[in-house]
Amino acid sequence: MDYKKAGVDIEAGYKAVELMKKHVESTMRDEVLGGIGGFSGAFSMKSFASMEEPVLVSGTDGVGTKLKLAFLLDKHDTVGIDCVAMCVNDIACTGGEPLFFLDYIACGRNEPEKIEQIVSGVANGCRLSGAALIGGETAEMPGFYPVDEYDLAGFSVGIVDRKEMIDGRDMHVGDALIGIASSGIHSNGFSLVRSVFSMTEATLMSKYECLESDLTLGETLLAPTKIYVKALKSIKAAGIKIKACSHITGGGFYENVPRMLKERTHARISLDSFVTPPVFMMIARDGNVDEHVMYNTFNMGIGMVLCVAPKDVDACMDAITGAGETPYVIGEIISGDKGVTLC
Repeated sequence: MDYKKAGVDIEAGYKAVELMKKHVESTMRDEVLGGIGGFSGAFSMKSFASMEEPVLVSGTDGVGTKLKLAFLLDKHDTVGIDCVAMCVNDIACTGGEPLFFLDYIACGRNEPEKIEQIVSGVANGCRLSGAALIGGETAEMPGFYPVDEYDLAGFSVGIVDRKEMIDGRDMHVGDALIGIASSGIHSNGFSLVRSVFSMTEATLMSKYECLESDLTLGETLLAPTKIYVKALKSIKAAGIKIKACSHITGGGFYENVPRMLKERTHARISLDSFVTPPVFMMIARDGNVDEHVMYNTFNMGIGMVLCVAPKDVDACMDAITGAGETPYVIGEIISGDKGVTLC
């Protein structure tokens, strides 16, 4: 008996590391110390020494049951983007700049080529956010996961000068709410999605007229989560103050928008102010899901909500558009109990 006969192939692990090296190296920043293969990742803080009060901000998350679609479609090169996005978007909500990212892949059987595909997506997400992929772990766990399945999670650290943190303290009644378009479902609500649609290859590989797209249902559902780091950096570079920010993830509008508010403020959002992708309409129709549940589960087309002063709306919209994203003026801050009204 040896480790390989017990289900853990060390040689496959070595091969996976070799295959992923080029992807990891493509994310490097000048602050990264050392190379691939160390026991920990090291990152110099020297370039941030000029900050008055540097604050580290962190985020951790996974991809959730969206991975089930990746298994069914045997497509593994985009879920890594989702994993990075879920972490770095939360960091960006604080005004932070993502510095580095670490991933964790747990699988039933280490297939080096599949691991490479996953890590290529992680590296892509890191490049899109400017974070360095400085470490990770691939754990082969036979008997714990099915041989053709895996889980994927990650952790990121960013930095922000305390005086530039986005925390809602300067929010006022009359401030505007700007939404930035999502790419679709992102990485939340897939347990409901998988209950609505038949998770078969025939269903996922089919095209539907109601989606108003040449993509199959599976391709639509697997569209990777938008990374908003560049857009928020563009706003900051334009000299615009973001007063508050909310990443619309699990819990949709009803849970996430109130998290950006200070006491005695209320968000009023107009539902006809932005475009809702057809896939959400398809979910609501085919699953007989009522409107409140939809907005309490999904992003419905808005992945990030920002609060800015009315005078900054036009410049903020221009900065977001210049960063390649689609913005909408979706509402305003009113007086009232902390919460959100969709109308």
